[in-house]
Amino acid sequence: MTYRFATEKDLLLVTLAGDLIGGFESETLYRGVEEAIEGGARRCVVDLSGVRFLNSTGIGLLITLLAKFRNRGGDLAIMRPSDQLKKLLIITKLEAIFQSVEQPGEAYSKLIVE
Repeated sequence: MTYRFATEKDLLLVTLAGDLIGGFESETLYRGVEEAIEGGARRCVVDLSGVRFLNSTGIGLLITLLAKFRNRGGDLAIMRPSDQLKKLLIITKLEAIFQSVEQPGEAYSKLIVE
């Protein structure tokens, strides 16, 4: 898995590519998100369009990131998951937990922050 960050105002855009299955990259991703929150990020959009595969560890990472933002008065949305990932989110009932956006700018109207 590879990732990159972009920030604009209080929005962190995390773009993922490859297989989201845990490992060293997940730990560094998590630390980078923590730093962004400390730097003022309150909204996060995770772009899943480049993710080929997602296992339970990857799901756990997404839930952990969501909880991290919500515990700090922010929120997280997912963006452009593949049809396969959409089915997985429906089966696991996680589509009810995660907001979904098509463009990062939608986060300003869909994600409520304190």
